[in-house]
Amino acid sequence: MDNYILGLSAFYHDSSACLIKAGEIVAAAAEERFSRKKHDPDFPVSAVKYCLEEAGIELADVEKVVFYEKPFITFERIFETYLTYAPFGYTSFATSFPVWAKEKIFMKSRILDELSRLGNLSKEKINLNFSAHHLSHAAGAFYPSPFESAAVVCMDGVGEWATTTIWHGKGEKLNIKKQINFPHSIGLLYSAFTYFCGFKVNDGEYKLMGLAPYGDPVYADLIKDKLISIREDGSYEMDMSYFEYTTGLRMTNSKFSKLFGGPPRKAESEITQREMDLAASVQKVTEEIILLIAKYAKKITGENHLCLSGGVALNCVANGKLVQEKVFEDLWIQPAASDAGSALGCALAAHYSEDSSKRLVNKSDSMKGCYLGPGYSESEIKEVLDEAGASYRVVTPDQLIEEISTLIIQDKVIGWFSGRSEFGPRALGNRSILGNALSPELQRTINLKIKYRESFRPFAPAMLEKETGEYFNHVKKSPYMLLVDEVKSEHLNSLSGEEKNLKGLDRLKVARSSLPAITHVNNTARIQSVTNDSNPDFFKLISAVKSKTGKGVLINTSFNVRSEPIVNSPKDALNCFMNTEMDYLVLENIILKKEEQNVNNKQEDMAEKPLRMNVKELLIFWFKVYVFIQILSYVTLPFFGFKRTIYPALLALIPFLFAVTLSPFLSAITIPFKKGLKVIEGGINKVFLGIIFYLILTPYSFLMKLFIKKKKSHGNSCWEDGQELLVNKRLF
Repeated sequence: MDNYILGLSAFYHDSSACLIKAGEIVAAAAEERFSRKKHDPDFPVSAVKYCLEEAGIELADVEKVVFYEKPFITFERIFETYLTYAPFGYTSFATSFPVWAKEKIFMKSRILDELSRLGNLSKEKINLNFSAHHLSHAAGAFYPSPFESAAVVCMDGVGEWATTTIWHGKGEKLNIKKQINFPHSIGLLYSAFTYFCGFKVNDGEYKLMGLAPYGDPVYADLIKDKLISIREDGSYEMDMSYFEYTTGLRMTNSKFSKLFGGPPRKAESEITQREMDLAASVQKVTEEIILLIAKYAKKITGENHLCLSGGVALNCVANGKLVQEKVFEDLWIQPAASDAGSALGCALAAHYSEDSSKRLVNKSDSMKGCYLGPGYSESEIKEVLDEAGASYRVVTPDQLIEEISTLIIQDKVIGWFSGRSEFGPRALGNRSILGNALSPELQRTINLKIKYRESFRPFAPAMLEKETGEYFNHVKKSPYMLLVDEVKSEHLNSLSGEEKNLKGLDRLKVARSSLPAITHVNNTARIQSVTNDSNPDFFKLISAVKSKTGKGVLINTSFNVRSEPIVNSPKDALNCFMNTEMDYLVLENIILKKEEQNVNNKQEDMAEKPLRMNVKELLIFWFKVYVFIQILSYVTLPFFGFKRTIYPALLALIPFLFAVTLSPFLSAITIPFKKGLKVIEGGINKVFLGIIFYLILTPYSFLMKLFIKKKKSHGNSCWEDGQELLVNKRLF
């Protein structure tokens, strides 16, 4: 038997699917790449279809389907949180509880419905399993790693309960050692500052990290004094009186604003020195915590290797500090470390839960360079280009490398589309925008005229792996662009006194090294090291640039514009190329020059179609009308008497009873009233939810606080024993 296992991540953010065969990764992709909705949370229909097509199988051939977390335990955490904070938190309760009650409590049924439709199968034939959230992260970090055994640290916003966990991986076994639970979360602390600095949570954290070098960590001590208490073993406890994410719809509250001298920055408004200093401060505190956790993980596991996963593991600046401090001999980070990679992790966790499964360790790693998405043939690409009326040339592989390397050193900006797309948030040379790392102006040009994003955002160097030691102090290998390091002093430029004293975004004007386009304002860069084994075509291109300039380094940034996912298909690439100021587009061995294009690039007609309501929608609508009038009649009964109130209620039954036979007519007259009904329905829901929250939850909360003893302080540590999860059999 082939032992196919399908892993799924969905319904929060970065929905994804991954297919493994006997423990080997076959395919993996995020739904956003197909839907073109950034961080798409919907069920990954297209990603699942792609994975099955890549393997040449149907859903019926899949032995197990695994979901990346346990919804019931997540609901338990949310419900307990409301109990803990009641009578505060009604707004959040009224927003999230209906969604949980309607959809997420019945997650298993919803997933089975989606899969049943997708595979044309009965639900009974689908073997659906659920993995714990942090187990999915840990398995995705350890099992593909190049280590026989390792300490594993997972840090994110929150899973079911856990926000930070330490694991010990050895062979096929992965055991949890310690954990920190919600609401205390290093990920949510960082997201709180992301929100406060005017960026979007679960999307703008990397912007905050990129902004940090422009500021000074003047608030770091204040953060540690007021917001978070850090212990020597890396555990921590947050003062929740400054945060609103447990009870409200925002990350921070007025007390937080008062502490930092004013309200949160409004999105898209000017970035001030305060935001830069806040970014620098929370980055410094985060690095301190991560370093302490790593040291503690080494102490309790005795391992010399470390694996990282969870959204915080994408903080490549902190990862670089771990390398610099040499806490471990070697470090490996899951390249799709956020919830997207959990689709892979939960599938691997299911595979290695079987006693018969034996792990074969790949000394590089088992991620296949992260090139796990769809690829396209020359004929498929030509079909797209011909349909659009594009002008293009087909060249040989050698001609392509020679021509594009020449264009790059002429400061031309290249859209590079090659091979299978990358899994995870980084473009690694298959869906990339490329440029000349030696150009002092290109960072600003690409940011403002091509990516349409903030000018302060840095670019990564893609470079020959054998040359990383020549340019950087500590990092020797970084295939997934997850490590930041300092440029060696001999490559730095001498700055004048005036240049050294520049503040804020004015620091962008200074060329700081012999590789100015990829050197950030603090003389660092986020490195991607490239080998012939990892990506032969990309390696040849960088080598050709080296032969012409003496430096085997390129600008490599993701092939997309601001607020859009990385391109996935030839059509995506052509659209992005035509709507930006890129100079050339490469699709495999096909070259397009912008000046030669007269492409029909109109978007599909999205004109609204006439609205129609099906029978089910009509029945639900008119039943709600009937219920509303009945409630109104009972309320007004003492004032108007029985006859004046019962007749309207009976009349309301007529359209409900005739909804089936008169559906076209009723559909036409119903739609104009839907908006008004939503307002009425919202009012009814608020009354209903208010009764639940204030008359049921709140009294129970008071009783709980009176009679249930609060957990005692952990003394010098905030870690909890992770083995409790194993005892309760709540991991898998």
